[in-house]
Amino acid sequence: MEFKLPVRNNKSLRGLVKRINADRELFQIWKCANVNAVERSGISDHGEVHIRIVANAALRIIRLLVKGGVEPSVVTHHGLTIEDAELIVVLAACLHDTGISVHRDHHERYSLFIAFSKARGLLEGIYDEPNLTTMVSETLHAIVAHAAEEKCLTIEAGIVKIADAIDMTEGRSRIPFEAGQVNIHSVSAQAVDSVNIIKGNKKPVRIEINLVNSAGIFQVDELLKNKLKYSPIEPFLEVAIKIEGQMERRLFDSYTL
Repeated sequence: MEFKLPVRNNKSLRGLVKRINADRELFQIWKCANVNAVERSGISDHGEVHIRIVANAALRIIRLLVKGGVEPSVVTHHGLTIEDAELIVVLAACLHDTGISVHRDHHERYSLFIAFSKARGLLEGIYDEPNLTTMVSETLHAIVAHAAEEKCLTIEAGIVKIADAIDMTEGRSRIPFEAGQVNIHSVSAQAVDSVNIIKGNKKPVRIEINLVNSAGIFQVDELLKNKLKYSPIEPFLEVAIKIEGQMERRLFDSYTL
């Protein structure tokens, strides 16, 4: 599957996407990560599909934030551009779970080992020094800070943290659960019908989460709410949760203690 993004007029981002699609090693790392996640750990997808979802969500969020007057940290602190900030969130999204190819536990730290050389290789030629090192450093921070309780020091890191959390539609829970078991983790993972990222009414970004069953509140409360607490973009987000239809969908037939 081709890695696709709406690059618009961002020539640097177009170049990065082209390099990602040509990088067979990166695609294999995503595959190895997913084997460790799905086949060996029994949790939800953390591979190529998840990467596409998070990268596109992150790009959507940063563009809405900028449109709403929020300045990315790489612009504020390093004098780079909004287009550079877009590259950071996309590249961090592409590399944030690479450490799962080593181990699911503490994967944010393992991702750094892989992402340092991978980020430099993908950005060389697009950036020269000292901006190359700045871009790599900002990307690495966004990667390590996607951990739930890791404090984000940049707008870009906060975006990646939230983009990762909202990949929660049916069967795609970011909360680990064992397949086949009936518990709040597995039931709530089936309860989120869709997640939409749109322009907010009073804030730059609105995240609309549509549930087919109220059990999905667990996904939002345990994952998104916790990550929002450690994200600097919380003040700029509206989160709206709706249960579709007049009757809730039955998610399992029986339950025995």
